Amino acid sequence: MAMGHLLGRSDTFYDIGEPVTHHPPKARRVIQLFMNGGVSPMDTFDYKPALRDLDGQTFDPGGDQRVESVTRSPGFKVMASPFEFKRHGQCGQWVSEVLPHMGSMVDEMAFIMSMHSSSNVHGVASYMQNTGFALPGFPAMGAWISYGLGAVNQNLPAFVVMPDPRGLPYNNLGNFSSGFLPSRHGATLIEPSAEDPIAFLHPPTHQDHITAASEVDGRKLLSALASQDVKDPIFQSRLRSYEQAARLQLASPELFDLSRESEAVRKLYGMDQEVTRDFGKRCLIARRMLERDVRFIQLWSGAGGPSNNWDNHANIDQELPWIARQVDLPIAGLLKDLKATGLLEDTLVIWTTEFGRMPFTQGESGRDHNGGTFVSWLAGAGIQPGTQIGRSDPWAWKAETPIWCYDLHATILHLLGVDHTRLTYRHNGLERRLTDVHGHILRGLLA
Repeated sequence: MAMGHLLGRSDTFYDIGEPVTHHPPKARRVIQLFMNGGVSPMDTFDYKPALRDLDGQTFDPGGDQRVESVTRSPGFKVMASPFEFKRHGQCGQWVSEVLPHMGSMVDEMAFIMSMHSSSNVHGVASYMQNTGFALPGFPAMGAWISYGLGAVNQNLPAFVVMPDPRGLPYNNLGNFSSGFLPSRHGATLIEPSAEDPIAFLHPPTHQDHITAASEVDGRKLLSALASQDVKDPIFQSRLRSYEQAARLQLASPELFDLSRESEAVRKLYGMDQEVTRDFGKRCLIARRMLERDVRFIQLWSGAGGPSNNWDNHANIDQELPWIARQVDLPIAGLLKDLKATGLLEDTLVIWTTEFGRMPFTQGESGRDHNGGTFVSWLAGAGIQPGTQIGRSDPWAWKAETPIWCYDLHATILHLLGVDHTRLTYRHNGLERRLTDVHGHILRGLLA
């Protein structure tokens, strides 16, 4: 009865009323696929035949431009991609052999060929792509979207993150923080491979002092406190977190029950293969969340640190195929499934990373960090499929037409019906926003 009272309150955890939209939205929900470590553009989507002609020569972009290395790349010897490229789809997008399944879906994608970051450092660049700022303490894009639009489904969080089970990315939880926004807009972390996918949602089995009777007493106390209409914001935040936990306890068992999915669907996501099983499972759970109108979902490939990610310093012809195989089939399967179910019509899919790699070799056959240019792509709601904007130089060293995180964020908010200049929060005397004082909508991507 006490829990029924809590769940029946009108001042619910989320703002389920009218969202703060400024124009009719094209997208209802967003899923972002973040490849942690810095994906090499010239070995995936940005074909550079000039590198073959210069292979082994000292890199010289001309014009007395200074060539620098981020960690250690002695000699600056140009390295051609060890992978074959070919054109895919009616749009003719070049894709490397390491991503054959994504290559088959390029006619659903719109490519940004000249993303640019001001930093070659993982943590800083990752903050920029996720929060729009180079420093910690700022809200993640998912938190801004939760703050501006609220949740569609009151039983599930508005902002969900599924990190790589091998570990959190660079910056750890800082990439998904609510920052100075109210804490309820921060991410809910889900680890599908764990015994309890949502940590602490249920009492730990080793805590024998938590009993059915003690939980009843706890709910009675919450009910009594709620009836007093306490105005303290910390108390209200804690109370709302209990409310959301109660809803999640009821909704999560059905959400994570993949036995409801056919063998054909499970195979589509690569769950029948060891190499793709984990990421495929997370993609399939993400699709189930999208069906239930979770507003913003972020999936990570790659842990922080020197290995188990896309940070290919040592030997790219071995390291890149290893990590690419884990996500290639599941991501293509996700796009196919979203299209078949109609969810792609109002779901925005984003594939991105924090920066690119250098056109010259490092170590045996690795590549160093490079914020100068990298590739992102979008698909789904409001996106013109089979298109491409931006261009890098002949070596994928620098962007000829730099496109910043601010522009990508402005475009995502635009597709959700939000004017990025008007979604603000006053903090320390400033009207803060996701795009700071920057950002232009990427009209060339839009349908």
